Amino acid sequence: MTITRITPSPEPCQEAGWAAWQWHLDSTVTRELAVGLRSLGSLMLLDTLRQPFFKIESHHYMIKGLLGDSSIRVACHRDYQDELETIQHTIEQL
Repeated sequence: MTITRITPSPEPCQEAGWAAWQWHLDSTVTRELAVGLRSLGSLMLLDTLRQPFFKIESHHYMIKGLLGDSSIRVACHRDYQDELETIQHTIEQL
């Protein structure tokens, strides 16, 4: 999967020491993508809901998205933004 662009998140959280972005993808978010990101942290996947979604949580970042959407939200603590490269690499391998 390819990240086509990254834009600032419409939900800012900088006052808490975090920064967030929307990562736009070249295809839609699938259950397989969410499960494939499990190695990055704790996975919560609610794919039986009317609007299925997932969330990956780590100590330093959070990734969440809606299944069927073409972007995900990535939030990262400002002191650990080097971990964004690991997230990007993992997504691009799926």
